[in-house]
Formats: sequence, structure tokens, C-alpha cells
Amino acid sequence: MKLAYLDCFSGVSGDMFLGALLDAGLPLEELERAIRTLSLEGYNLKALRQEKNHLSGTRFEVTVEKEKQVSRTFADIKDIIQASRLSQHVKARSIEVFESIAVEEGKIHHCPPEEVHFHEVGATDSIIDIVGTVFGIEHLGIAALYASAVPLGSGFAETRHGRIPIPAPATVALLKGIPVYDSGLKQEIVTPTGAALLKSLVAHFGHMPAMVVDAVGYGVGTRDLPDRPNLLRIMVGREQTEAQTETVVILEANLDDTNPEWFGFLMDRLFEAGALDVVFCPIQMKKNRPGVLIQVMGKPHQRDTFVDILFKESPTLGVRFRYSQRKVLERSSLEIDSPWGKMRVKKVLRPDGSFDIMPEYEACRKIAQETGVPLKEIYRWVIKSSA
Repeated sequence: MKLAYLDCFSGVSGDMFLGALLDAGLPLEELERAIRTLSLEGYNLKALRQEKNHLSGTRFEVTVEKEKQVSRTFADIKDIIQASRLSQHVKARSIEVFESIAVEEGKIHHCPPEEVHFHEVGATDSIIDIVGTVFGIEHLGIAALYASAVPLGSGFAETRHGRIPIPAPATVALLKGIPVYDSGLKQEIVTPTGAALLKSLVAHFGHMPAMVVDAVGYGVGTRDLPDRPNLLRIMVGREQTEAQTETVVILEANLDDTNPEWFGFLMDRLFEAGALDVVFCPIQMKKNRPGVLIQVMGKPHQRDTFVDILFKESPTLGVRFRYSQRKVLERSSLEIDSPWGKMRVKKVLRPDGSFDIMPEYEACRKIAQETGVPLKEIYRWVIKSSA
């Protein structure tokens, strides 16, 4: 599966996002062909090579004739997108991005989403930025998009509605649930368009997933920032297969004051959240107190989820974490005929090309419960049948 990771060290905007995709391999002529299917007039697209702090990237520009730059409602934009010859996926995701903005703007201005008038976001250049970004992700074959935490600026900006705080109210509303932090910059570095694209398109925020990087692109922003290059970096690559080395996060906590009845529930919560493994080990702690070491292994982007569970479901006051490498054999699930009917087992591929058939605990347990056959006999049958 093809993945991409957005490194938002200087924020994000629609034109930076699209510039990064172009820099990572999206052909400009394919983008132009897609945008021409929208009923928009009086615009011109450019992809320019520019440098920020000696780092080169692609600056994407949309120039629009002044008389063609109009305000549109969410309903108007939906009609434009639906009437295009873009794929159904691109249409649906593009409308989803605009709908997320319309919902938040409607709350701010106390009106239904369909009646929200977009000024900046409804302009031709913003429509191109959003639809072009969704098209670019599809064209590059990116199946899952990840992103870093998002830096925010501060201060005030002048708009047609008057002076408003930075980040803009719509931007803050769209970033609910997304990890953010103060950049220290007194200017806008995340636009409503950029926030809406992140909200609708990014599957996970935080650390970069385990991947083999095939392409890197830099989208260039308009401003010069005082303390960093104004770039959005995208890394496009392939998901590592189970046979490859992958990065995992290991979390640990020492517990010496936990009700033993809570451990089973804590383990269940962690596995339900996607933990790869959960281990409890007896330890001897300070003042010679017996305790339990809990160790959790998961994907790097799951770290904060597991930390939250450990803090909520155990009395620990701190959680240690580190990143490690592991290599696992490729495995798959298949069904075989057994004396008890169809049975699910694991097929494990060895490095030399051979494979083993191994018992699947839950399938064996179900048969044992239904038939009264001892679990160990079912296990023995599976192992013997695969020899």
C-alpha cells in the first residue's frame, strides 16, 4: 500500500499542499486536465521552482482575472464539482472538504451549511487548491495519508469581516481533535483551506509510519518566515510488509498499587486499541515492594492512544516509551478441512520459501468448547496435519 507523510513544520495551506504533490511527482499537465473539467473561468496555473533557506521546492500559483473571482455558496461549489468529469472518489472527497468548512462556518455565523457564503475559500484559486489536492492524492495512488502535529501562529489578520485573531475561528474549529502547538510566529501559517484538507484527508497525526520512502516533495509558501523555511514536506512511499524490518513503539510502566482485578481489563482495552502485544512481568520495586511491569508494543502513531489508556485505566504517574525495530515473518490466515469441519489456521512463510501451518487459538478454543475435545488434542492434530 502506498503511504504519504506530511511534515508540517511551517504549517499548511492549500497551495503548499498541492505544490508538495507536484514536487513529489504529480504531473502539472494531468492536474490542468483535471481542473479543466470544472466550470471555472479566467484562471491560469503555474508550477515554479523556488528556494526557501536554500531548500528547493515547487511553488504552485493560481492567477485569476479580477472580474472572475466571485463569492460562492457551499451549494454552488457542490454543483461545480458534481458537474465535472472527475472520478466519483475525487468528487466525494472534495465535497467532504468543503462541507467540513461549511459546517464550521455555519456554526460561527449561525446559518445552515448550504447557505454559507465562501469568500476566500469559495474563490477560484481555493477551489482549485482543494480539488487539485484531492485529485493529486488519487493520481499518485496514495491510499493513506499521515501528518505531523501542526504548528500555529498568533496575532491578528485583516479580512473583509474586519480584524480577527490568528488562527482564524474557522481554522481553530477545523483543527479540533488534531494535535497542535505554538510555533512562536506572529502570523498565519495554517489557513482554513489547509486545516480542512488535514481534517478530511489525514488518517493519523503524529509520528511518521514505517514506510519505504520513494519520493519527497516540498511545497513552497508565499511568505519568508524568520526562523524556518516556509515549506511543506511530503514523503511518499510504500508500507513495509510484515517480512521487512519495521519500527514499533514500546511503552512501559511500573505498578505497585494496582487492584489485580484491573489487569485483565487494562489488557483488553490496550488490545482493543490495536496493541501488537501486552505483557505483565512481576518485579521487585523500591522499599522491597512487589510490583508489576506492564509493557505495551504498538505502531508508532498509536503511542498517544496507549499513553491515554495507561493513565486512565491504571494508577501509574508516568509512562516510559522508546522506539525499537522488529522483524516478523509474513503470515496469513486460511481455512482447512478438519475432523470438526472447516477450521481457521495460520500460514507462516519462512525466509527459505517454506511455510508452516500453525494453530489459531481462538478457532481451536471454539472447537474445544463446542465438541468437548481437549484443546491440546486439537493443537496436536493441526501440527501433525501440516508435517
